[in-house]
Amino acid sequence: MKLTVQALVAGAALSLSASLALAAVDVQTANQLKSNLTPFGAEKAGNTDGSIPAWDGGYTSVAPGYENGAPRPDPFADEKPLFSITSANLAEYSDKLSDGVKALFAKHADFRMDIYPSHRTAAAPQWVYDNTFNNATGAQLGADKNSVSGAYGGIPFPIPQDGAEAMWNHRLSWSGESARYALRTFIVTADGNRALASEGEELIQWPYYYEGGNASSYDGTFQLGRFIVSGPASKAGEAILVHDPSEAGKRRNIWQYLVGQRRVRKAPSVAYDTPDFVTSGVGLFDEAFMMFGPIDRHDYTLVGKQEMFIPYNNNGAALASIDDLMGEHFLNPDHVRWELHRVWVVDANLKQGQRHTVPKRRYYIDEDSWHIVLFDGWDAKGDLWRMNYSLTYLVPELPALVTNVMWGGYDLQTGAYYLNAAMNGGTPHYEISKPISENNWSPVELANRGAR
Repeated sequence: MKLTVQALVAGAALSLSASLALAAVDVQTANQLKSNLTPFGAEKAGNTDGSIPAWDGGYTSVAPGYENGAPRPDPFADEKPLFSITSANLAEYSDKLSDGVKALFAKHADFRMDIYPSHRTAAAPQWVYDNTFNNATGAQLGADKNSVSGAYGGIPFPIPQDGAEAMWNHRLSWSGESARYALRTFIVTADGNRALASEGEELIQWPYYYEGGNASSYDGTFQLGRFIVSGPASKAGEAILVHDPSEAGKRRNIWQYLVGQRRVRKAPSVAYDTPDFVTSGVGLFDEAFMMFGPIDRHDYTLVGKQEMFIPYNNNGAALASIDDLMGEHFLNPDHVRWELHRVWVVDANLKQGQRHTVPKRRYYIDEDSWHIVLFDGWDAKGDLWRMNYSLTYLVPELPALVTNVMWGGYDLQTGAYYLNAAMNGGTPHYEISKPISENNWSPVELANRGAR
């Protein structure tokens, strides 16, 4: 794997200052966020040949007449692919492809990747950048690396020194204060048959990103999520509620409302490698949203940074019909946009004494947004098993590039795949909203909304 100079320097710093791995960076280092690095810690410059451009503030142009919650246009709809990667020329680009993507080529000779011009569209409000700068010198991992303190309202570790820091950057990445969207989840079986697994409305709120808040007012719960199921008919009325913490001493809580039982019950099994019933078991719960729930069963190693072709700026995919987007064995290449970007690479390996059906994963994290855009997973025998993706979605009025919609995964062994949080054909499309009262996030309110 080719690593950038910055990655090699970071690796050297790790080996020279392992005793400081849990500490924030010093002010001199943090000042790079105002010079050669972007406010989120990415390399501001482009690459040598210009195929990755310099970051110039991201994409913040809102389409004339756009109304909140409506499908957003594809700002790059008129662009044509620079070239395509196929089974015939795969070897030429192999060093910029994940193992999971290469496995798709091996499994399906007609798989294709259309490569478009790279646009570094990720952006955030200035107050998020200001908080990120403060976090750089104040945020700290807990001793067990399963919590963060001293951070609020921005990326906690924009200049990461540790794999766990990079993973927390994803968990605390910017997607807005609150968002609501209609979603459908589709699975495609190995024989090419597509089925609707779930549909409903998702509401997510991020107390960590309340504008005007601060570390003192933050109660340690970084995310509140609620999914009300409307279909298929056999599932209608079911609901899930989650409170996810970032700070030590806060307990994760998740509840489920089942129509048949007409009661809310705690659902601690909605975590780790439990098959995700939203995807009819094709996905695992800790694969949801590219990462969901506790992450304490693996150790995380910051491998470095590399240039990679990743799904990016895929508003066009969200505008396609499901019939056009979802092929028999993989997403229709005509509707998936791939671009060359730099990603942080993080390896996750099962801790001694722990169990998980996916003991090894490799995560690829977009340097500009800190969102996980791809990851691969290996089974206990060491065989490549899973490849997960996010069709990164551009929300210029926030501004943000988000990955909590239009994501899914491939089972590389059975041939099944799925697309979750698909907004295609429904509304609202990632509707930006102000946070609602936290009284609305109680188990009692879940029962009221889920009952039918």
